[in-house]
Amino acid sequence: MVNIPSKIKIANLPTKIEKLERLSKKLGGPSIFIKRDDQTGIEFSGNKVRKLEFAVKEAMDQGCNLLITCGGIQSNHARATAAVAAKVGMASCLVLRTNKEEEIDGNYFLDKILGAKIKFITPKEYKESRMEIMEELKQELSKEGYKPYIIPEGASNGIGTFGYFNAMEEIIEQEKEMGIKFDAVVIAVGSGGTYGGLFLGNKVMNNGAKIYGVNACENEEYFKNQIDKVIKESLDYIDEVVEFTKDEINILDGYVGRGYALSRPEEIEFIHEIAKLEGIILDPVYTGKAMYGLANEIKKGSFKNHNNILFIHTGGLYGLFSKKDLFSF
Repeated sequence: MVNIPSKIKIANLPTKIEKLERLSKKLGGPSIFIKRDDQTGIEFSGNKVRKLEFAVKEAMDQGCNLLITCGGIQSNHARATAAVAAKVGMASCLVLRTNKEEEIDGNYFLDKILGAKIKFITPKEYKESRMEIMEELKQELSKEGYKPYIIPEGASNGIGTFGYFNAMEEIIEQEKEMGIKFDAVVIAVGSGGTYGGLFLGNKVMNNGAKIYGVNACENEEYFKNQIDKVIKESLDYIDEVVEFTKDEINILDGYVGRGYALSRPEEIEFIHEIAKLEGIILDPVYTGKAMYGLANEIKKGSFKNHNNILFIHTGGLYGLFSKKDLFSF
């Protein structure tokens, strides 16, 4: 067994796996199962808390007392960071991307309730210099007596990767309990860390599943490079040689649609359809696009060689509220 870094325990784990009976039947392809990582907790729900358990432990070990991170205005990761910071007695500062004055709603509303300091920056600033902006904030907050720790977008870095390395161990245990083998695991990809952790765990444990990511922004080439970088960073933490190539990283490109956090009518309609079909609510930024992509790929026959697909619901419910005007009832 590989020795990985230690973590704090905050998430409600293990999260359950259930079969999507009606969706599987409707699509007429492989059996589709869903892992409910949207149920890791209320305030810090979703996939981000798994990564934060490792990142925040590292911050605590370094004697830090304030977490700085970044994301979009409806960032699940930013909200989860603010919640975990409050939970362990730290302060938080969030650098949020927006190009307009925002209504206090969804995750942004929760950020404020959780007491996070918030700095808004433009999409251009975010793309070109978010790390520099966070470093400047670190210097400013240090002068106020804080000892800040910077967590990159989505906690997608070496230490954060172990959240989903851990999750892959959990999935393998659940396979034994359920008497089933998932030959494909599908997730939304937004910053690469969740995919990286699953890929690394799958590789190290010789699990043999194929990991697919449906990108919610950027493109296939971007994420192959990003995931490669994140995995290589994580290897600095473990005494293990892991051989892999970027060609083994599977990205189902073509479902970004109008762009990050922007929804097309067919995506909203699909989210509504899944809610009525399975009683499960997907989010518009990540899981809605990813499941929409998976359903389309199954219809096209791309998964005909798979028997059991595990889709990981990475959360994001709160981001749906700011999209309520797009739904027609």
